[in-house]
Amino acid sequence: MRHMKVLECIRDVAISGSIRRSAERLAITPSALTRRIQDFEQELGTTLFERLPNGMRLNPAGELLLRHIRDQFADFDRLRSQIADLSGVRRGHVAIACSQAFAHELIPNEIEAYRIQHPLVSFTVLVRDHSHAVEALTAFEADIAMVLQPPPAPEMQILSALSQPLCALMRPDHPLAGRRTVRLRDCLQFPIAMPGPGLAIRHLLQGAIVKASMPVRVAVQSDSFEVLRSYAAREDVVSFQIRAGIPQDGGRLAACEVDGRDLPQAQLVLGQLLGRRLSVAAAKFADQVGRSLHSRYGAG
Repeated sequence: MRHMKVLECIRDVAISGSIRRSAERLAITPSALTRRIQDFEQELGTTLFERLPNGMRLNPAGELLLRHIRDQFADFDRLRSQIADLSGVRRGHVAIACSQAFAHELIPNEIEAYRIQHPLVSFTVLVRDHSHAVEALTAFEADIAMVLQPPPAPEMQILSALSQPLCALMRPDHPLAGRRTVRLRDCLQFPIAMPGPGLAIRHLLQGAIVKASMPVRVAVQSDSFEVLRSYAAREDVVSFQIRAGIPQDGGRLAACEVDGRDLPQAQLVLGQLLGRRLSVAAAKFADQVGRSLHSRYGAG
């Protein structure tokens, strides 16, 4: 356990790149933090950092140690969770990286349902899209990730996957509202509240719009789905979202599925880092989310 404190210090300095900033976060003096790291380096028989004029940077030995540190902390969290299960009280912490589409309602609902049964489990939610969610897994910042259209990533083990239709979002009194399905060409007759280039839905839309060879009038563009939904409720514009990402907001917006001939379905993926053994709390939560998604939206 003594080494765990030192490893935490080394990990923090590796992330911050600064003895001073890490000392402030860890509530110790910079000189005490430097001494801890130097003592550990002496015990290990090698230096771990390059001392640069503008801060600290891990050397190759330090990079190896950082991977070991991440494994150690992940193993320790899993051990604590397993010990808690022996006593009949599940404790632990779960870190989730999720696409923005799921951060407003879906993930909070799942956390609420889990904490009703296990109130001693805490959560961190990182909003990450595309490759950034996979990076959160490989950096051990997240235990699991739920993302839309992730890039091919051999380091990500898929736990569950669903195909999701894209829906057009609009005001309930919009001329297109009330239809079960809508063609993309009908949507493009109206100004569009367009998802930003960093969002997976934008890439699907862009390909379909090019194929349709129709002009697009963009009224507003944003990388925030909350902004897009809010604006769609204010003007006769059309925005887009996958079915699982549409909040139940009491009829503030109407949703019509876009015809599959115009827009391909998007892949919703729940995954973890390949080869990583999750803590009991994280594994149980991932299992709950997978069951919930398939129950609510059907197998993909």
